[in-house]
Amino acid sequence: MDRLVIEWAAQLWPPARKARARPRAGAHVDGEGNQEPVGKQSEQNCSMPDTPDRWHRWLLDVRFGSDAAQREKHLTELLYPVRDTVLDKAQLAPGETLLDVGAGDGLIAFGALERLGPSGRVIFSDISQELLDHCRAAASAEGLADRCRFVLAPADRLTAVADASVDVVTTRSVLIYVKDKAQAMREFYRVLKPGGRISLFEPINVLMSPADPDLFSGYDVTPAKALAARVEALYESIQPAGADPMIDFDDRDLVRHAQDAGFPEIDLELRISVKARKEPVPWELFMRTSGNPLIPTFEEALDRVLSPEEAAEFTRHLRPLVESGAGLERTALAYLAAIKN
Repeated sequence: MDRLVIEWAAQLWPPARKARARPRAGAHVDGEGNQEPVGKQSEQNCSMPDTPDRWHRWLLDVRFGSDAAQREKHLTELLYPVRDTVLDKAQLAPGETLLDVGAGDGLIAFGALERLGPSGRVIFSDISQELLDHCRAAASAEGLADRCRFVLAPADRLTAVADASVDVVTTRSVLIYVKDKAQAMREFYRVLKPGGRISLFEPINVLMSPADPDLFSGYDVTPAKALAARVEALYESIQPAGADPMIDFDDRDLVRHAQDAGFPEIDLELRISVKARKEPVPWELFMRTSGNPLIPTFEEALDRVLSPEEAAEFTRHLRPLVESGAGLERTALAYLAAIKN
């Protein structure tokens, strides 16, 4: 499993494109509405502490290797198109209420506010109080707070949201973190009004990486296979194949969960892409990047399982491949839309 890209577009949620200086992902807002750089976080044994708000620093900083140019490229080429597709498939109408589950720092939610018009409302739901506070500050700075509500809740326990109270539920890379995906889908169904819709985006990680032991993050590591296996074993110990929520489902499971929840009309679009070359990445950026908030950066992983001499040997082989883009890239992305009777 490709641990360095397992999340793909999983969780940044920057505010939507703007006409004015709206606070964006990767920035905190101070008392005067000025933007300040920020940082989400990882699981036990990793450098970022395991706290209830571990998502914050990773979402806003670590996934981009603390590189502003990489962040802008990721937003423009990957995240904004995902946001727009999710909202297009939601078929929003002016004045509706949208619940964005796993809102992060507002990619879907702020985009929805623009589309719903002045009478539309958005509920930001997340398990991170820090990210909800970030969204609240952004909404206040833009004069949108009266159209927003902020709910601290996991996707499978939306108890603060009443039955049949919203028109649309959206997610982006949220169910990959939820073990009980069936319960989450039942919660989405419960909070929707009759005729309400869900529009979800999820990476299908089990389809992303070929079962080739000679590939590490898509790169041919045959000459350093033993070293790569030790690094991979670290990631496997944190996110075991078949047990971790990120890699325990595929597109068919999403459809099944939606059917079982009661949705009578379901549409799923699966986009699979295979490219013989990867995007070239500067080595220092590659080292500082973590593929999802639950795992260490590549640099941290090397420090933990390899000696300095072994890390140098692995680097001598892998670095030219990373910097030249000489690797295999696979993505598998699912968009699911469904309507409640």
